[in-house]
Amino acid sequence: MVDIQMHVLEARDGIPNSALPLVLVRGGLPGSARQGEAACALFAKNGWAGNWVYTVYPFWHFHTLGHEVLGCVSGRARLGFGGDGGLETVVEPGDVCIIPAGVGHRRIEASADFLVAEGYPPDQRGNIVRPGEIGQDLVEREIASVALPETDPISGKRSGVPGWPTG
Repeated sequence: MVDIQMHVLEARDGIPNSALPLVLVRGGLPGSARQGEAACALFAKNGWAGNWVYTVYPFWHFHTLGHEVLGCVSGRARLGFGGDGGLETVVEPGDVCIIPAGVGHRRIEASADFLVAEGYPPDQRGNIVRPGEIGQDLVEREIASVALPETDPISGKRSGVPGWPTG
């Protein structure tokens, strides 16, 4: 069963976060896409490119040049979103996180086999920005220039990401 959760996170501690909700889709990856290459292929088919399989960095960071999708394909982890005092949640195989540009995230703890398939909408990328690393004006300007995705990375529907305006 798929469960969609949305969380709007306020700016804190040098992390801008976003007015767009962080979208957690519990059980969002179909059974056939719960391995690294298959999840990457699903995201690519649905218009989210630059796909690879890796972990989540253990330090707070955010992206100013792209939205990001993470699909858990093995192991289990507790992830943080929004900065210290923000949201903490456990992800397991099949869970998907759709992270708006500017939303801070990090791995808090994980099993040794924890991996996620990752990707970005067309012409976007995941630059790694740590809180306070670049000026606030540049952060705001770059995030404001990031286009809304035209498709949902899981379903490929042209209605875009659940809970976000259409691109």
